[in-house]
Amino acid sequence: MGLVFRTGGRDARGPVLKAISMFRIENIRTAIDTPQSDLRALVCGMLRIPPSRLDRCVLVRKAVDARKKNAIQFVYTVDVSFKHERVFLKSYRPPGHLRIKSFTPFKFQIAGTGKSLLHPPVVAGAGPCGLFAGLILARAGLAPVVIERGKPVKDRIRDVEAFLQHGTLDPESNIQFGEGGAGTFSDGKLYTLINDPRTHFIFHSLIEAGAPPEIAYDARPHIGTDRLRDVVRNLRQMIINAGGTVRFGARLTDLDIRDGALYAIRINGEEIFRTDRLILATGHSARDTVSMLFERGVPMTQKSFSVGVRIEHKRIRIDRAQYGRNAGHPNLPAGKYKLSALLENGRGVYTFCMCPGGFVIPAASEPGCLATNGMSEYAQDQVNSNSALLVGVHPSDFGSDHPLAGIEFQRRWERLAFALGGGTYAAPVQKAGDFLQDRISDSAGEVIPSYRPGTFFAPLRDCLPDFVTDSLKAGIRLFGRKLEGFTHPDAILTGVETRSSAPFRIQRDDNMESAVYGLFPAGEGAGHAGGIVSAAVDGIKAAEAAIQGPGNPP
Repeated sequence: MGLVFRTGGRDARGPVLKAISMFRIENIRTAIDTPQSDLRALVCGMLRIPPSRLDRCVLVRKAVDARKKNAIQFVYTVDVSFKHERVFLKSYRPPGHLRIKSFTPFKFQIAGTGKSLLHPPVVAGAGPCGLFAGLILARAGLAPVVIERGKPVKDRIRDVEAFLQHGTLDPESNIQFGEGGAGTFSDGKLYTLINDPRTHFIFHSLIEAGAPPEIAYDARPHIGTDRLRDVVRNLRQMIINAGGTVRFGARLTDLDIRDGALYAIRINGEEIFRTDRLILATGHSARDTVSMLFERGVPMTQKSFSVGVRIEHKRIRIDRAQYGRNAGHPNLPAGKYKLSALLENGRGVYTFCMCPGGFVIPAASEPGCLATNGMSEYAQDQVNSNSALLVGVHPSDFGSDHPLAGIEFQRRWERLAFALGGGTYAAPVQKAGDFLQDRISDSAGEVIPSYRPGTFFAPLRDCLPDFVTDSLKAGIRLFGRKLEGFTHPDAILTGVETRSSAPFRIQRDDNMESAVYGLFPAGEGAGHAGGIVSAAVDGIKAAEAAIQGPGNPP
């Protein structure tokens, strides 16, 4: 339990307590049957104070401790404030076993409000990076224009559903491109390891846009693809309400660079739009845009990324592995896992983007290329749980020192997977037991593949580099010793997963600006973020830099 008073010095009577805003109480543990509504009374009991003394009690974190399967607990962190704080704290002495950490709540301030620009700033891309960059610019009063090559989410859903049913790919409206970016068709995972105060603004804005309130305190927050679709639409409206513009079917096709500085952009090959501030938030799959940037002399370098497959198990097996006899308890979320290992061959193998109770989905954005991803709805209650199972790939594996060689490396395996699956966007699949024994599967066992528009049994080694195949085999065996049931022979492997992150990085300086003045590369597509929250944070930082203005060209 951690409760600590911040002290302002000492006198003969002990600590001198400062009057501050809130106190954080950590590591409050309860049985999983204890209602969350009892938390306020529980805190008062632990502090040994009457409820009348407690002013606010705000839940800021809730986690599951399942290390002891027969005694699973919820672990809470709460922020509290007291009525008549100074009088109360002067006489109050906390129990000796408790510690209270005091703090002043963070308040996010948008810089640049009231500033005017000669030309409106432009944000290219309406994923999390672009949406939050646009929101900051709009609320600063700079009337940004957000351009998105895909469609609004309502139309995009129809195009994706047609693809899932019939295998008809629209290269401009798919699981990668369109309002909300690739994250719209995902689990909407918001878990991040970055420690940046901007995350408070992001979570508050998502809740304002309709995300479930528990994302503010859940240790593994997620929105779910079904709810995320409304959230991104509402974020768009928030940008518009603040004075911004959002344009769909508007693809960035060229830059007009004069004397080393951005002068204008070209949209859809025809329209010239004057601007001297462009935030690149294009996501990691806008390969044609990246090629254009390279041709225009925007510096970029190769970057490591990962390649592998999706692995599917029955959800109930994962729940049992994590919760034991408590699997299926109505107060427990669907079981999750995160596994990693460094192999003897020097390769890292790990699970990523785990989607409990979800689906494996096609993440293709180019004709003739097949890639996969994972997706869950808010309830996470589908029959299967899946995760990416990935192996680290280094620039030395690309076969070329060209900055964009990693894209061609991705394409090679995506094209082989497309051909292996029959050329119809059906995905090649193999049972884990057969994969480990180099056998071709001829039927599914207890795990039925969830991937649409269809699957095709094939040897996955035919669409993966040999070092990836060997590393996946070693990783599956290792993870089977860490998580019961992971090596179940009927687990389904679906190939290929190649879009874990960008295989390149667009260079930028400390002002988040590229060598082209006025060009601010940001998010996953620039190789500077990974995941919804980190991409959104990077978008906010890019907006803050753009508000300050581009540097001075040489």
